[in-house]
This record gives sequence, C-alpha cells and structure tokens, in this order.
Amino acid sequence: MSLDEQVLNYPIPNDTALEPPAEWARLRGECPAARVTLPSGDQATLLTRYEDVKRVLADPRFTRQLTAPDAARLSAEGGGVFNSEMSQIIPDGGEEHQHWRRLVGKWFTAKRMAALRPTMAEIAERLIDDMVKRGRPGDLRADLGFPLPVYVICDMLGVPAADRDRFSYWSDTMLNLTRYSQAEIEAAQGEFVQYMSGHIAAKRAEPGEDLLSELIAAGGPEDGGLSDIQILVTGMALLVAGHETTANMIGKMVSMLLADRSRWERLLTDPSLIRTAVEETLRLDANSGFGLPRYLREQTEVSGTVLPRGTTVVCSMAAANRDESAFEAAAEMDLGRSPNPHLAFGSGAHSCLGQALARTELQVVLEVLLRRLPSLELAVPVAELERVEGLAVGGLRKVPVRW
Repeated sequence: MSLDEQVLNYPIPNDTALEPPAEWARLRGECPAARVTLPSGDQATLLTRYEDVKRVLADPRFTRQLTAPDAARLSAEGGGVFNSEMSQIIPDGGEEHQHWRRLVGKWFTAKRMAALRPTMAEIAERLIDDMVKRGRPGDLRADLGFPLPVYVICDMLGVPAADRDRFSYWSDTMLNLTRYSQAEIEAAQGEFVQYMSGHIAAKRAEPGEDLLSELIAAGGPEDGGLSDIQILVTGMALLVAGHETTANMIGKMVSMLLADRSRWERLLTDPSLIRTAVEETLRLDANSGFGLPRYLREQTEVSGTVLPRGTTVVCSMAAANRDESAFEAAAEMDLGRSPNPHLAFGSGAHSCLGQALARTELQVVLEVLLRRLPSLELAVPVAELERVEGLAVGGLRKVPVRW
C-alpha cells in the first residue's frame, strides 16, 4: 500500500529520542499532504514539506479556530491547550491580533533580551553550582533546563518562582494530549485561572515593573489596551509557553551537541559558533512535539491535494526543517549554518512571540555550560534517552550528564 493510501497514526511513533521517524522523508517525497489519525480518533491532514508548511502558517485562510464544530479534536478528551476555548480569547487575526502582539511584544524585543542576558547568566551559574554540589551524575533537564526559564518568565510576569511546581503541573495538563482526563484538565485550568486572577488583582492594587502591570496600566479596550479576560489569558499563555518549550529545548540542545562529542569540542574551540549552533539545534530538533494545527475556512489546494473547507491541517515544522529542497545536507548538523531560515518558531503573523527570549536563554545556557563544564558528557548512551510521550511541545524525561 502506498503512503497516499494509508492513514498513519499521529504523532508518528518513534523509538529514538533525537532522530526523526523514517516516515518524514518518505512523506515529503511521496505524500506531502497525508491523512493521519489523531489521538482523538479524528482525522487530519499532515504537511511535511518546507514550502507548504511555511505558506500555510502565513495564510489567513488557515486559522486557529480549532473549536469549530467540524474541526478535528486533537486529544481523546477534547482537552489540551489547542482545543481550549481560552485559546480563542486572544484575537486570531487581522488588526486586533497585531494590536495584541504590539502590546505584549514590547517585552520580548531583542533590546530587552540583551538587557536580560547578565541576569540569565547569573541564574545559570547558580543552578550549575547547585548541580555540581549535588554530585555526578546530574539531570541537566531538572537541574538547569527547567528552572532557568521558569525564573526568567516569572520575573517578567511578576509572579513568584516559588510556585514553579504548580505552574509545571498546570502547564502539563494544557500541553499533554494523552496523559490527563477531561476532569483533570478542567480542574487544573480552573485552579490556574483562579491563581492568575488573584495575581492580576494584586497587581492592580500594587503594580510592579513587569509585563502584567504594564498591560493593566494600559487600560481597557476603550483606552487601547486589553480586556480583563485577555490580560488573564495572556498571563497564563506566557507562563506556559515561556517556560515549557525552552525548558525542554535546553535538554534536547545539549543532548544533540553531546551525542557526537566532536560538536561540543568544536564549540569549546570556537565559541563564536554558539549563536549558529543554537539555530541548528532548533532546526534539527526531531522531538519538537505535535506541530501547529490549523483549521481551514475555505477549500484550497496544497501540494496538488484539494483540501475541503473544515479540514484540520497539522504543520510539522520539524519535518519541514529537514527538507532537502530548503536546506543543503538537511540531515546533517552544521554548527556554522548561515543563513538558517528554519521554522522552529513558526512563520507569519502567528510566529512565536517569545522567540527572542528562547534564543537568548539557549545561547546563555550554552555559553555558561561551555565555560563552566567543558568536560560535560552524557552519562548514558544516546539510545537510552527517553522521550516524554504525549507532550505537545516534545521533550526528554531526563538528561543524565557527568563532568
């Protein structure tokens, strides 16, 4: 049976933590708009070619309206952050969406990130000190990858980092497509809403120098600001997105660089490659999770396949980032690759708002690790690294290291 006659299960199962499933290359070549069955049992169309993914993510006909009656449910329980009605509170497109991005995006500019670098480096130094004191082997994900982005985003939002374990659980219920029941998801989201509502009320009474205080100070929609519910959902979304994705990427980045230690040695010899090395690990991340789902409002054609109105499309940026038509020697890691127009942060009007933050955190972590722990290596064979199953953003359970 040819690929275009099959209906694959999605996400595509894969035993290895860092390498892509073999199906990606075959799909790009033979069936770039493939029918897949989601964890819910509903069907969607999977896109794996670079040009298709880039075009669809920038095409306003492909929307985030995944609560539409005929949209595919992503998870069996119908929960998760993608299908949450809360995800529809942030304007989906047009001038309203651009207005929201302008208000929030002021906190994620390259200039602000440059100012944050010394603080990030101090946090990384302290966390590495603690990991070294605990002794070998360490778990780079738990000891550094998770806490650093949490401390940073909590500081930006003005919420206490001491609550990070609660944030982690709430985040997991919103991003995991298979682990939790609908009752657990709803209970966690209810707790999260209550927590953030209380926090925003406290900020109204006593503003600080943080993103939420600034959004509150901007006033309501009549003053050019956001509504109360939009501020609430913005805070929740940034807290989840601002730590979960980067926390997982730190562990994957270091694992990818240590999987072939000549890569680590090259960075030790030439630290000027750190920026391009970060971009290349983002491009080559084969464990990036679900991809970006979109709902099609009108019939259109992608790669010669007619997609009817109501189709749910899943854009696999990770598969697209290995497309030989877009990247020379696409399967190989080139630490100096430039330019590197990968799609790890999406494309178009909905590209990741926090990409400057993520890039800066990854660069700082790599800079400090190379300087502090030049002898760092994986404490287990690469084959023993385990994926976190069901997580929409992809990750490793542990990253055991020694030095």
